[in-house]
Amino acid sequence: MTCFVQGSAGNTNDDGAAPLLLLHAWGESWRSFVRLIAALPSAVVVAPDLRGHGGADKPEEGYSLIEVADDVAALCECLGVKRAHVLGSSSGGYVAQQLAVTRPDLVLSLMLVGAPLSLQARPVFADEVEQLADPVSEKWVRDSLAWYRLLHAVAPDYIEDRVQDGLSIPAAVWKASMRGLFEAVPPTDVGSIPAPTLILWGAHDHLLPRSHQETLAARIPGARFTIYPETGHLVLWECPERVAADAWAFVREVTQSTRS
Repeated sequence: MTCFVQGSAGNTNDDGAAPLLLLHAWGESWRSFVRLIAALPSAVVVAPDLRGHGGADKPEEGYSLIEVADDVAALCECLGVKRAHVLGSSSGGYVAQQLAVTRPDLVLSLMLVGAPLSLQARPVFADEVEQLADPVSEKWVRDSLAWYRLLHAVAPDYIEDRVQDGLSIPAAVWKASMRGLFEAVPPTDVGSIPAPTLILWGAHDHLLPRSHQETLAARIPGARFTIYPETGHLVLWECPERVAADAWAFVREVTQSTRS
């Protein structure tokens, strides 16, 4: 697992907050967070490439949700991160939920950005993914981005970076990582999440219905549910500065409450 680290991962931020751990979506890399990181204050940030993605190793196995969450826990231990504020985007939020269930000692707070309650229904694009072969077609990667409606303008260079993320993933990994997500038992079906939780969701998300987000919030005691109007599924892509502001305000609030 490769990793971007800003600051000393084993240390706290200037205001005493624990590090911020960022978990990216399926088909992306840690670089999907570059605009969010730029909008944060001088924060200690840990942003790994998850198994099979970006610069991480790309074995053909080990993509179950539990195994990917275990990778993240192992990375934290290697970096000396004892507790972190964990933010997951889209399916990265599914990994974050699994981490919060299996390793609650690591998760000081949880921020879910366009994250699913469950991914057990077979997606409409699954057949396309199962037919992929190496080398993965650049046209297919570009076309796959159209699965996600964008209501805000997103800079072309950011889109190009996501294309490069997709091209770095072998066909076998596209398939195995997809199966790992859609075959997983939803974390909140089998365990509880004790961490303070912020849920950010786009009002025009055509993949994750509001009822699922409300159910997810109801399953996590005290969870805060914030809706972004005129925003689709890819909240991180469309509103990175607002996500950064909301996430950092939540981190500061949790940090202050743990001191009192």
